[in-house]
Amino acid sequence: MLKPLSILMVTALTLSACTSWRESRVNPSNWFGPSTPSVAETSPDDANALVPQEKEGSGLFARPDPEDTSVAIAKIDELRLDPTPGGAIVYVSGTAARQGAYNAQLVRVNSEENQKNGVLEYTFKVNYPNYATNQGTERSRMVSDAANVSQQDLQGIRLVRVVGQQNTLESRRR
Repeated sequence: MLKPLSILMVTALTLSACTSWRESRVNPSNWFGPSTPSVAETSPDDANALVPQEKEGSGLFARPDPEDTSVAIAKIDELRLDPTPGGAIVYVSGTAARQGAYNAQLVRVNSEENQKNGVLEYTFKVNYPNYATNQGTERSRMVSDAANVSQQDLQGIRLVRVVGQQNTLESRRR
């Protein structure tokens, strides 16, 4: 017991006496240099300086964008605008042509004519499975979706229109 303790003491004193250890490449604290400040060179006009630029087709596993297979819903049953403190919620309910409709979404239609006339127009679209499904009852084919519209987007809007395959519903501002 006395022998290992004395060897440990002698080794510790010998190493502590070595001043060259501090600047040695063996010392792990010297493996990296001192920190230096770096400033990313960006222009003040660049709003998204930290967002990387996306390149099409770049990368080993890059895939093309999937094609849009959605279609307009068969019939629109209900259009409701619920006011909120920050704008309004456009709620739409419709009946699909057959069972299994999924990914219901209100797609905004932007056209110059709509902007000039104060119309906010949406197309109610759904996707159907690739395989054949039953038509089923109306209740089993009901689909709904909602979109939040800000107060800023509602300025100058006098009419909200939702388009389906068989019909169109509109709601006018009072």
